[in-house]
Amino acid sequence: MLSRTWLAWAALGVVYVVWGSTYLAIRFTVESIPPLLSGGLRFLLAGAILAPIVALVAGTKALRMTRAQFGSAVALGLLLPAFGNGLVVVAEQHVASGLAALLVASVPFYVAVLRRMLGERPSKVTFAGVAVGLVGLAVLVLGGPVAGAQGAAWFGPWLVLLAALGWSVGTVLSTRLPVPANPFALAAVEMLAGGLALTVAGLVAGERLDVGAITTTSWWAWGYLVIAGSLLAFSSYVYVLGRLPVSTVATYAYVNPVIAVLLGVAFAGERFGVAQFAGGAIVLVAVVLVVRAERRPAPELSVGPGSIPEPCEVHR
Repeated sequence: MLSRTWLAWAALGVVYVVWGSTYLAIRFTVESIPPLLSGGLRFLLAGAILAPIVALVAGTKALRMTRAQFGSAVALGLLLPAFGNGLVVVAEQHVASGLAALLVASVPFYVAVLRRMLGERPSKVTFAGVAVGLVGLAVLVLGGPVAGAQGAAWFGPWLVLLAALGWSVGTVLSTRLPVPANPFALAAVEMLAGGLALTVAGLVAGERLDVGAITTTSWWAWGYLVIAGSLLAFSSYVYVLGRLPVSTVATYAYVNPVIAVLLGVAFAGERFGVAQFAGGAIVLVAVVLVVRAERRPAPELSVGPGSIPEPCEVHR
């Protein structure tokens, strides 16, 4: 049990650091690779690599799942890698990587609201944090583009907020749907389903891959996203969702933006004005309020994010 707990926290540490760096990697990737195809091929390759690794390490039985479990994995793949990550990739053609990370920090706010819609009763502190977070998000969205962003467009921040909603729905459902017992088998199916959806969407949207036009920087960034962002970090995220309370896992939301902003400033020439810094600070304070409030025990709840030690075990 102690080793499993240690592994869960180590995996969460990977999510903290690696996902914070993926925003910059996405920015460099979409400089010369079409966004939807870059995300689709990224997840298809990562899923295709992870599945045989699972079979080799845990045996082919680990990949067996019921029809309901497979359906859940596909649905989560459409919500997390495809909708959640896919829209962020598209948005980063128009918003700075650091700003995208700050907007994605809205995930805990969405989760709190979704819990309320599902009949649970988050604390008053939680909703106070959501209210504060909305103020911070408004400041970020209305504060104007970040200096150094690529092709700033008004809809860029809204795409990120929509992506965060999709990610939140997938996160909440992952604690309620029947999922495969092996978290890495679950991650493999999610990435394959999400990757296929993004690839099809890219082709339908008219995207075409011109290998000769892809820069070395984009190749390195895309490779980093496949290995570190998908194989390592996404698998770690799925693993910790089944081992730690969702409210604890959600703490990545206030670590990732800090790392993303620092990397964007250091390597992409992004410069935040007073409005962006103020909005970002408000959002991070709100996330801390929400996550800390959700860590408090809530004995009246029998299921839901943060209410049980191992949420995914309920469905196994």
